Amino acid sequence: MKPVGDTFQQETKYGRTKIGDEPDWSLQPEQYKTYPNHTTHPLPKPKAISQRTLDEVIKKRKSIRFFTSKPITLNQLSYLLWTSTGIQRREGAFDYRTVPSAGALYPIETYLVINNVDDLPTGVYHYHILHHNLEELKTGDFRTAITKAALDQDMCYDAAVVFIWTVIFNRSKCKYGQRAYRYIYLDAGHIAQNLALTAVSLNLGSCQVAALYDDEVNQIIGVDGKEESTIYLSVIGSTPPD
Repeated sequence: MKPVGDTFQQETKYGRTKIGDEPDWSLQPEQYKTYPNHTTHPLPKPKAISQRTLDEVIKKRKSIRFFTSKPITLNQLSYLLWTSTGIQRREGAFDYRTVPSAGALYPIETYLVINNVDDLPTGVYHYHILHHNLEELKTGDFRTAITKAALDQDMCYDAAVVFIWTVIFNRSKCKYGQRAYRYIYLDAGHIAQNLALTAVSLNLGSCQVAALYDDEVNQIIGVDGKEESTIYLSVIGSTPPD
């Protein structure tokens, strides 16, 4: 295989005489992706539902790959979504989120495979960040499909929710060109860490998943794999009491 990663790292370096590509704002897509003709499911207002300190949460964070059959609640899911990538504040006409993003461009989208959440049908959903609700893409049992797409990792079958993060590439490339790819993966990491820490605070388990068949996950959520593509997963579920 051609060492594309090594080539990319070298060719996207910044230097005193080379900062990178000129922005091309004509590429910039909408700030928020939405599915206007799909059923929406409102989420409870996100609120802190844990008494654990940050120090306790960090000390307890670890990858969990085995879950009980207990569902998670809609309140828990709402809080997980908001802390991982929800809107934190508005300054002027711009919304800032709970995680940093290069240029505040927020290229990452969140999809969910719901397996076991109270008061929510099983199926595939998109998180509408601006309105803090879920857009129903399709209903049904997708546990086997997402497990196969994640290299047959059973934790995707047993988890209450599988978070799927995609990137809309032009949201970052319109400003940073090819260097945008560096920032995209950093953005996804920020989101995943917030999710992992929030899970611990709610006495839930999580595990981050990068081993996946890209196009199989893309097919589950219905994205083209070119303008928008899956880059990362995380599973969330209930665990036995400490």
